[in-house]
Amino acid sequence: MLDSLRQSRNYVGRETAKTWKNLPEGWRELICHSNSALTHFSLSKKDGQTQNQGQDIFPHWSLLAVEIEEAEKELLVKIEIPGLEKEDCRLTVQSNKLCLFGIKRLEHSGTKSIRHTSERAYGSFQRSISLPLIIDQYKARASYKNGVLTVFLPKIDCKPPISIQVS
Repeated sequence: MLDSLRQSRNYVGRETAKTWKNLPEGWRELICHSNSALTHFSLSKKDGQTQNQGQDIFPHWSLLAVEIEEAEKELLVKIEIPGLEKEDCRLTVQSNKLCLFGIKRLEHSGTKSIRHTSERAYGSFQRSISLPLIIDQYKARASYKNGVLTVFLPKIDCKPPISIQVS
């Protein structure tokens, strides 16, 4: 019995040490890769905010992950916005900045209930995405499927630089 207890304590000690060893790397990766994806959500009382024993149980920050891909003639920007209806978001684009505005509405089950845990953010948000090049904003289009908003941004035909003779 004593041997089993020692083995368990050694196992817990090893696993705890592994966790502490990997924790800084995990935080570094989270900060590095999600810094711009972290989006603030503001939920007002009129949006149906629920209180649990006087404490706000909903997070005010959430990740809206983005992927930007450059094809031959356009940029494809994919934004993960699960839980949103396409009617609840609006896009603007100008020069080399794409802005997403939206509202993620709180879902009500219809029955009186107490929410014990919620890791999902609700409310209005705004996300600005810097684009790697200038696009033709007048020909931009977007589609929404399975919680992913895909924005098609045609590139402006830029001629390669030319040499100028100095006289």
